[in-house]
Amino acid sequence: MNTPPKDRRIVVVEDNSAMRTGMVESLYREGFTVKGFDNGGDALAYLDRCRGGVPLVIADLKMEPVDGLEILRRVKSASPRTEVLMVSAFGTVEAAVESMKSGAADFLTKPFSSEELRIRVRRIFEKIEREETLANLAEQNRMLQDDIAMQYDEMVGSSSAMRRIFELIEQVAGEDTTILIEGESGTGKELVARAIHRMSLRAARPFVRVNCGALNDNLLESELFGHEKGAFTGAIRQRKGRFELADGGSLFLDEVGDISGSMQVKLLRVLQEKEFERVGGEETLSTDVRVIAATHRDLSKLVMEQRFRDDLYYRLRIIPIKLPSLRERKEDIPALVEHFLRKLAVRKNMPPKTISPEGLDLLQKYTWPGNIRELENLMERLHVISPGPAISTQLIARHLAEPSRPTVLSSDHLPLEDAVSAFERTLILEALKAADGVKNQAARALGIKTSTLYSKMERLGLL
Repeated sequence: MNTPPKDRRIVVVEDNSAMRTGMVESLYREGFTVKGFDNGGDALAYLDRCRGGVPLVIADLKMEPVDGLEILRRVKSASPRTEVLMVSAFGTVEAAVESMKSGAADFLTKPFSSEELRIRVRRIFEKIEREETLANLAEQNRMLQDDIAMQYDEMVGSSSAMRRIFELIEQVAGEDTTILIEGESGTGKELVARAIHRMSLRAARPFVRVNCGALNDNLLESELFGHEKGAFTGAIRQRKGRFELADGGSLFLDEVGDISGSMQVKLLRVLQEKEFERVGGEETLSTDVRVIAATHRDLSKLVMEQRFRDDLYYRLRIIPIKLPSLRERKEDIPALVEHFLRKLAVRKNMPPKTISPEGLDLLQKYTWPGNIRELENLMERLHVISPGPAISTQLIARHLAEPSRPTVLSSDHLPLEDAVSAFERTLILEALKAADGVKNQAARALGIKTSTLYSKMERLGLL
């Protein structure tokens, strides 16, 4: 005898007293909880009181005043997951077909034996169990996808390039080795680092970020290792560094390719020895962090030029992850656009704005030097300045002019603020190119502070 599922309830509706009693007793001995009714009205009233319905209703086809087909229709309308087994002494093909079309699970012709009834009922409950199993698997899969979505945060994309990145993240997250994330500015290196941390065994511990390229040597050393009171002018109290704050968790070293040679030596030591001293201190402190480094620069080229230590390079690059640029995954642009517009709509508590297929085509033809950050900033700009719910193709075209084109500044249709931004972007990109991507050098060439350069690059979507 098969074991019925947890919900063992069956309702039998049969106006023949002997037949009804026989079915109830037979199914009761099979282990089901069975309730019998001699008319459809009472049965439907009982079913209305059963929240969520019962797994199975067995109904006679010919009854007065409510027949089996009416019971079938009303049961399926109120509880689509409830199965109905129709029985009848008038076992015509037409009756069976009509019953099945109306949603019956099976049709049984009288007279039938107790064993035949039990076989049909067992088959129906096996079907119910299979559907429940599939529904549970679907729900588990949905929850898993939600979990993955939470883990990947805003990493949107289904291109082959991004699928490889997702697979690699899942492969390496559980390990505890150092990771180097390489890719152009704006490709989402920090998002990858955060996803790795959230999927790792260190997820419950801190994720700490340091932008190495935005700080000079003295500030970076104090930021990483901390300092003692009086270590330098302005050090009015002891301060813990990021290696201490990230203990047990993950430390994300962004733009690690911009650090100086002397800082490379100090970073190599803490990676190898797992220990350091605060600036101005004598006590050696130990640390347990997983280092995830990132750079937009070609470190292998810097190693060849002897501008980056090869031993530090190999220590950082135990597991390399190379992120594709947006122009290498343009098929993801529609999904990214939808994601950013939906996020903006939630933030502003309004329906999301839309972009026509022609507008999306323009976005996919653009080269995106600032990658995903530039796309996100553009979507926010268009969301704000678009007067209606649909962002026009013309508006997109006006704001997609390449920064290197001289027509950007001479266009009669470009607002002054956008023209200034385009000019700023052009100068910054040229300075970065001349400085081989080194932001400190580019800032000096532009006559501004490195922190100001970072602020402008973030505003312009170049980070």
